[in-house]
Amino acid sequence: MSPFKTFPVGIRAWIPVLFLSAACAAAIAAGHDGRRAWQMMLLALPVLLWLCWPVAGPAWRRVRAVVAFAALAGFLIDGALRAFLQHQYQAAPDSTLVLGAMANTSPRESVEYLSSQLPAMSAALLALLAALTLTGVAIHRATSAPVALSRPARLVLVGLLALCALAHLSKPWRRHHPLLFWPAWTQQVVDLRAAWGDQQLQRARLMRNAQAASPAVATDAPSTVVLVLGESVNRDNMSLYGYARPTTPELIALRAEERARLLTLRHAWSTQATTVASLAGLFSFGERDEDDPAGDTQHLLALARGAGYKVWWVSNHDDVAVDQQHARLADAVEMINRQPGRSSGSLDGELLDEVEQALADPAPRKLVVVHLLGAHPHYRLRMPPGEHPFDAGGDAVDAAMTRDGRAAWVREFRQDYDAAIRYHDRIVTETLRMTRRHLPAGGRAAWMFLSDHGQEVGHTLDHAGHSPGTASGYRIPALLWRSDAAFDAPAAARPFRADWAGWTLADLMRLRWSGMRDERNVLHVAYAWEPPALPVKGIVFER
Repeated sequence: MSPFKTFPVGIRAWIPVLFLSAACAAAIAAGHDGRRAWQMMLLALPVLLWLCWPVAGPAWRRVRAVVAFAALAGFLIDGALRAFLQHQYQAAPDSTLVLGAMANTSPRESVEYLSSQLPAMSAALLALLAALTLTGVAIHRATSAPVALSRPARLVLVGLLALCALAHLSKPWRRHHPLLFWPAWTQQVVDLRAAWGDQQLQRARLMRNAQAASPAVATDAPSTVVLVLGESVNRDNMSLYGYARPTTPELIALRAEERARLLTLRHAWSTQATTVASLAGLFSFGERDEDDPAGDTQHLLALARGAGYKVWWVSNHDDVAVDQQHARLADAVEMINRQPGRSSGSLDGELLDEVEQALADPAPRKLVVVHLLGAHPHYRLRMPPGEHPFDAGGDAVDAAMTRDGRAAWVREFRQDYDAAIRYHDRIVTETLRMTRRHLPAGGRAAWMFLSDHGQEVGHTLDHAGHSPGTASGYRIPALLWRSDAAFDAPAAARPFRADWAGWTLADLMRLRWSGMRDERNVLHVAYAWEPPALPVKGIVFER
């Protein structure tokens, strides 16, 4: 006799639904963390609630059973796949690592990989098969012995379904539903495989363009240059630039140490409000958009390699476009982040060991590009747990935002954003200290830091995030350092644009080639400022 028959009929009808709920929750918890797990449960809930709704017709019950099994099996398989990838590679399915591996794998290689992994996967596969079998049995029991619902219970059920409908209306949530995510993931792999051929041709064209320009270094002395790229950092939130909260104490202390050798460009601007577009402009000297073919344009990394620099790309991002358009032009690539999107908790401090290894390399000429995650939303994930020095609020910044009518939630985002800047300050400063420690014998070193774009966090309106329509989306920091000479003081007051940063970095590298434009190098006496065309009214570039 089944042990379930010892329960009263009313309770017995709920057991299959409770089992299915527990199995689904366990699969989601295995594959997702924190808030995302709760979002996934809301996406799974409609199927579980549907099993509770009385359906009279046997044909409709069969349809419901098939649909419910397909949906819940999707959540179980999704959780198992994500848990496996996280355990084996600390990577999400849509990370560059996984997408790249799939796009670069033939059917035969896939079979060989599965064969090699079968011993390690056998227990997990048996558990998954058992869970799917029990799910099918539970759905059959749930549909053959429906739960009896009173009128109030039905009203509660309708209310819960309405809440779940809102979850499905949110695209950032909905796209993670297994029945939507995995078909889209498959298409991503197909698209990436097709795009790789084009990108490889583009990179080959850029290398040929560089060789044709005959790049050379103006000195025979060893040279080390470090380019640090921040993410979503607004200079208005840096105490180095006069912000009221102490968000950059390390950079301020370093400026006191270095004096005229560390130059802070006070009026720095990005010409784009997104990462891919900004980096496309920066590395092409302002000559190329992110979707343009290579044509006759130059790429800074290709020129550096053509002149004899060994190039590193060390990144805390997981972005296929950045990887293919820029990183793969380097000699060595280290991508430590394998969790794409805003929910990645990878900290920039984890990059420092990779930077140290690059700087310790014996190559006489080194260019090290360090791409930080910076203050990219979600802000609270950009610093270690517990490092939230501005959560109490009640300071001058909070008072000013209150006076300007900013909403409480925006003020809380500003606290998180400023805490991210404070952590970012520590990492950026350490990259410069490391550069100083690895000064090449008989040579020189230089360092440059700037952000790809800014961020609006209640500066001019109730908004937190990327902002192409306000000046805050483009206001960035830019700092320069060199070991062998002080900077001219007037350079600090010159307006600066990130898509011309390549010309300045080339100056720090002592790089020359045919086609140089000194009027776009902020350090050159011939510098001639041209305001970029930004979609913001009344913008003043000299502030």
